[in-house]
Amino acid sequence: MLIREAGAGDWPRIWPVWHRIVAAGDTYTWDPGTPEEAARALWMSPAKRVYVAEDADGTLLGSAYLTPNYGGPAAHVANAGFMVDPDRAGRGTGRALAEHLLTEAKARGYRAMVFNAVVETNPAVRLWTSLGFTILGTIPNAFDHPRDGRVGLHIMYREL
Repeated sequence: MLIREAGAGDWPRIWPVWHRIVAAGDTYTWDPGTPEEAARALWMSPAKRVYVAEDADGTLLGSAYLTPNYGGPAAHVANAGFMVDPDRAGRGTGRALAEHLLTEAKARGYRAMVFNAVVETNPAVRLWTSLGFTILGTIPNAFDHPRDGRVGLHIMYREL
């Protein structure tokens, strides 16, 4: 697997994965009906460093971004987002992207990483805790899950 910084030309390959995951409405707090141009602005914002994971033949496996969570005196706290193609899940792509971004964040001077709204039923919660993230708190009934009803949103944190 190759993980590299994404370029503008990668968006057409990221978009179908982004759309499928967000439209499912069960892991991200973004509007499931987000149009492509708005999605591109969210994911490919100039404030973010965006990465793609590809297999040996160049097939997109997933994408992730790294950005400051806050500004000013708290700009040393990173935030990140991760998406793995659901057809290629369970093969270590999420973990590889997470490990890559944790290394990148530390190298770029971040001292911590926070996730502001992790849906408590998201299987990625196990990944984040295995990588040393702790759940600082849960906002109860904050997310309308399409199958599970109202569930909580975790705030997760890790020092780098």
